Parts: sequence; structure tokens; C-alpha cells
Amino acid sequence: MSLLERAIEIAVTAHKDQVDKASKPYILHPLRLMFKMQTENEMIAAVLHDVVEDMDWTIEKLVVEGFDEEVITAVKLLTHNKKVLYKKYIEAIKTNKIALKVKLADLEDNMDIKRIAHPKFRDYARLAEYLKYYNELKKLV
Repeated sequence: MSLLERAIEIAVTAHKDQVDKASKPYILHPLRLMFKMQTENEMIAAVLHDVVEDMDWTIEKLVVEGFDEEVITAVKLLTHNKKVLYKKYIEAIKTNKIALKVKLADLEDNMDIKRIAHPKFRDYARLAEYLKYYNELKKLV
């Protein structure tokens, strides 16, 4: 099994029974991001970008799985510790090409308001926040 296949398997298992804000299977989100990437390491980082933040996976477990240091670094940066201000989290992402590329795709996907059948004010407020950080990151590519 390739590392990309293993990453997909981990993500599918980690996000099992999880749904997004549109009540769709959450796994579709990291898969959409994966398809926007070019290199294998970008694809792996994209598909794994939420497994540590949202689930029982740890960076250490991903290291044991044999993922490349480049992937591990990107996933670490993409994992938002809620104790860290979002602005600082975004600043750290700016330091890594793969994390930057995945985060831009993540924000693009999260800004797709069409996925939500009946958007509410909070959805538009979240969209405005995402757009602010998207524009900030987009300047770097």
C-alpha cells in the first residue's frame, strides 16, 4: 500500500460518522482538498490535515506510519491548537509551502457557502473571517 493510500485509509477511519456543516460526510472535505494538490506529499498532507486536530490521531502516530518529514511538518502546522490565537496559527502556516497550499484549499472549500442549504448569519460571519485569512495567505503564492 502506498503512503497516499494509507493516508486516505487513516482519514476515512478517523472521520467515520463525522459530518460537515452541510450534514455531508466529512471525509469529502479532505478528499476535495487532496484533488487540488499536485505532489504526493501535498496530497497526503491535504487528506490528513484534520486527523490530529479533530480525532484521536497524533503526530507521533503519523511518524510511526512512515510519513515523510515534509508531510509531518505540514500536518503539524495545519493542526490548530485552540489555545493558540487563529492569527498566530495563520502566521505559522505562512512558513511552509505545503501547509500554505493546503490551508488555501481548505479555506476555499470552507468558503463554499453553496454547500449549506439554508445559510444563517453565523455562516456568513464565518465566511467573512475565512475570506480575510484567505486573502492574506493568497498574497504569498
